[in-house]
Order: sequence, then C-alpha cells, then structure tokens
Amino acid sequence: MKQNKNLYNYIIGIADNSLILAQRLGELCGHGPTLETDIAGTNISLDLIGQARNYYQYAAKVQNEGKTEDDLAFLRLENQYRNVLLVEQPNEHFGYVMGRQYLFDVFHLMFLSEMLQSKDETLAAIAKKGIKEVSYHKRFSGDWIKRLGDGTEESNHNIQEAIDELWAYTDELFDQTEADKAMIAEGIGVDTSKLKEKYYEEVSILLKEATIEVPERKYFIKGGKKGVHSEHMGYILTEMQYMQRTYPNMEW
Repeated sequence: MKQNKNLYNYIIGIADNSLILAQRLGELCGHGPTLETDIAGTNISLDLIGQARNYYQYAAKVQNEGKTEDDLAFLRLENQYRNVLLVEQPNEHFGYVMGRQYLFDVFHLMFLSEMLQSKDETLAAIAKKGIKEVSYHKRFSGDWIKRLGDGTEESNHNIQEAIDELWAYTDELFDQTEADKAMIAEGIGVDTSKLKEKYYEEVSILLKEATIEVPERKYFIKGGKKGVHSEHMGYILTEMQYMQRTYPNMEW
C-alpha cells in the first residue's frame, strides 16, 4: 500500500510539470512573435498535455479510487499539485518564455533518457514515447536562446534578465521528495541528483555561446514539489479548472 502511494505521488509530480508548463504555453496561442513560432509553441504545449495524460491515466490506475485523468488534472487543490516552481512562472515577455522552456527542456530530456531504464514498464514506455518530442522542444528553445542572446541589444538584455530571474528555480529540479527517494530505491524512479552537474554544465555552455552571462547564485527558491507554490499558481488553476468545476464530468 505504501509503495502504491509513493508511486502515485511520484507519477503526479512528473505529470504536473508537463501540465502546468503546457497551460503556460497555451496562454500564448495566437500571440507568438511570428506565425511559425506561435504554431511551434502551441504544438509543444499539446505534446506536454499528451504526456501529462499518459501519466495521469497511469496515476489514476495506481491510486485505484475510481478517479479519472480529468479528476487528477482539474479537481485538485493548489497544495495538491507537485510541479516545480519553474514551470508556473509567468509569461513576462518572449525571453522569459524561451528561458523557462529551455531551462526545463534540458532537465526534461535528461530525465526521460534515464527513465527509459525504469523497472516500471509503463513509465519506461511513456518516456520512450515522449523523448522524441522533448528532443525537439530542447532544440527549439535552445535555438531561440542563442538567437536572442546573440541578437540585438534589446533581445540580449531581455533574455539575460529572464535567465537571471529564472535561474533561482532551477535547483528544485533536483530536489527529492519522500516518494522520489522511495522510487529510486525500487529502481523505478530517476536519481536526479546524478543529473545536476551535467545539467548545469550543458546549460552554461549554451548560455556562453549565446553571449549570456551564467548567473552566480548561492540561494534558490523551492517549494512546488511539496505543494507550496508561488502566487501565480492560483491564477493558473482558476483559468485551467474553470470549465471542469462549472460543468462537472466534462472529458478531454
């Protein structure tokens, strides 16, 4: 029973990252700087929603309380979401959007690459299905980081500002909850602590290539993985959950 609870919480944490980031990207549909970029951002959002659905379907099965993916996605309270704070940060400007996306994409691809080896066949299968999509996400956001950083004075300023502020949320990607530790011990979860050095090395190389200064920060902001979110999360859920709460039993 304890193992099932840890597995459920582990899956929820992964799913919530994809769902909340997808919701943030979905806010920009029709507002991209170019048509091509707008469509690409919307498609990335749809990719993430598809991945979230796979996780929620499995989480509902593990929980075994008669709930559906819709219940898990739309009918939980704010403190029941376990996404990292990074993905819920607002779309201040295009530099923020791409900075947030890239900082998450690098981690996401590393994470899925490791999850291919999970002893849980369902999680390994979800990783195998999503890894090609996330490879594209990282290439797309990384290319934009370089274009903005090595572009105009204004674009360089904006992306530098975004990276400086968003950097504070990156360390939480490697935080481990009780469920994370339990699943790592079972050979099911990914030991993210082993990804940390490689992550910062890869991100730093690209930032320098893009003429962006790598932030030097000793203190980081955390809490999302424990259900303690930023002020932005309530607004996200108000919009995302409106239809399901107003018209119960709707389905995706």
